[in-house]
Amino acid sequence: MRPLSAADHDAALEVCARDRVANAFVAARIVEGSLRTSPGSFLGHWADGELRGLAWVSANVVPVELDDEGVSAVAARIMRMRRQCASIFGPSEQVMGLWGRLGPTWGPVRAIRTHQPLLTTRALPSDLGLAVDPEVRPARLDEVDLVLPAAAAMFTEEIGYPPYFGSDRSYRASIASLIRAGHTFVKVEDGEVVFKADVGSLALGCAQVQGVWLHPRLRGQGLSVPAMASVVEQVLSGMADEVSLYVNDFNVAARATYARCGFREVGAFTTVLL
Repeated sequence: MRPLSAADHDAALEVCARDRVANAFVAARIVEGSLRTSPGSFLGHWADGELRGLAWVSANVVPVELDDEGVSAVAARIMRMRRQCASIFGPSEQVMGLWGRLGPTWGPVRAIRTHQPLLTTRALPSDLGLAVDPEVRPARLDEVDLVLPAAAAMFTEEIGYPPYFGSDRSYRASIASLIRAGHTFVKVEDGEVVFKADVGSLALGCAQVQGVWLHPRLRGQGLSVPAMASVVEQVLSGMADEVSLYVNDFNVAARATYARCGFREVGAFTTVLL
């Protein structure tokens, strides 16, 4: 077990490519250059000179292709680092393996989202006969102030606490970064964002969508399907050849929307919120 460096770039991406849908988050961090800019944030598990698995260890812990030996090694290294994080998320078996080793010394937790279906689609919604909302479009950089309240509302609903306390400078910067990359899609009505979704991770031809939010006053009116269909249509029309996301199993409305948009279940995530 050792930290990865920029020299391990190709090997790390090869490991992620074993399941590009499940490993999109970490693959995107590698593609963005984090092996170079965030030294020590990747732990690699090696055997017989081969990289077998790895983990992103930063504000979050995200395992990639770790077998039981790799899970034990990563957990032991994290405990020696005396590092805690905001969450552990990723493929269920690996996350629960990590938490089983870290939990006794880390707890308590805010929540454990045990089963989060991992969904994917390669089908254009228009080919499925779905109406696509023409008003959903990439956000503009001058719309950061419009996007921020929607993003903060979504985060608070999902996690249970606001994304920042006091200054919003760092949070604004992260929103601006997504918008600058063309990864935030919005629908704006009367100067207010009423729908948003982000491509939070993009790598190996797979785009992972996160932060999907529809204004509460518009829910239950059948608007989420055409809005989400528009996001999928635009992403598949130039950004990636596959769109993925994961969703809480108890979010019945969201799961129905994604099913209508052509998503199918290909795995399961677990998230431990600390």
